[in-house]
Amino acid sequence: MHNQIKPRRPEWTISKLLQWSATYFKTHHIDSPRATAEILLSHALAAERIDLYLHYDQPLNTEELNRFKTVIKRRINREPVAYILGHKEFWSLDLEVTPNVLIPRPETECLVEKALANLTADSDSGSKRILELGTGCGAIILALASEKARHAYWGTDISRAAIQVARRNFIRLGLAANIYFFVADWFAPFAARAGLFDLIVSNPPYVKSEELERLQPEIQTYEPAVALDGSKDGLRCLRRIIQSAHLYLKPGGALILEMGHDQKESLKSIIDRCGQYQEVVFYTDYSGYDRIVAMRKNAEFYTALL
Repeated sequence: MHNQIKPRRPEWTISKLLQWSATYFKTHHIDSPRATAEILLSHALAAERIDLYLHYDQPLNTEELNRFKTVIKRRINREPVAYILGHKEFWSLDLEVTPNVLIPRPETECLVEKALANLTADSDSGSKRILELGTGCGAIILALASEKARHAYWGTDISRAAIQVARRNFIRLGLAANIYFFVADWFAPFAARAGLFDLIVSNPPYVKSEELERLQPEIQTYEPAVALDGSKDGLRCLRRIIQSAHLYLKPGGALILEMGHDQKESLKSIIDRCGQYQEVVFYTDYSGYDRIVAMRKNAEFYTALL
């Protein structure tokens, strides 16, 4: 009796894997299925995306296939690509991200643009003091420092794990600027330092609590709720910052905040009632939504607390 010859298993080449996984992602309603397949396969192979096309017919070994299978499962479970990769590009900076920090969004680059414009427009060429509240992975403050290294920067976050990520990003990027990170609740480290800062920036939590459960699974399940939940009306953190920031700004110093697309009128009211700011301007993001509000402290309201 002749031994049966087992048929050879088909080889999974890069080309076949990309085709299969793109289709698989599409059937599971994953955004940008082809690009996602390319990004995750290049990650599993520790290669660049261009390498996939330079070695289109290269078969994968068992270990490589298992690594790719693992990341596919994570994405099908709606884990964000940035968390799978462990990094995200923001302002051309490659930043480490973990589930302890919010993933930087493209619209937040609008906040960086307005902050840089503020620093550039200031005719005083001396060193400025800039504070970021709720720094997370450090995306905003590191982007500013990469462009304006001569200034001094401070970043606070209530999450110790987030501050650790921000510090690692600062060290890894090797920026020349002086940056100091604090685990703290908003302005707590500066309670006795009136008029300390030239500029305060923040992308605080501004999502209404009831809207959290309607967010995409990638956000709702994986991103830290503390960085998203702005309370019942979405304005708790924005309100607190606006009501307190003038105490820590120099006369004429600027406060620049990211906000929800439907919060313009509410913020106008909060700012007006506070009575400490002038030159209030709202800006839209790249999609045309109201996203940034900038204002300056009234010089005549300056009162030293020391």
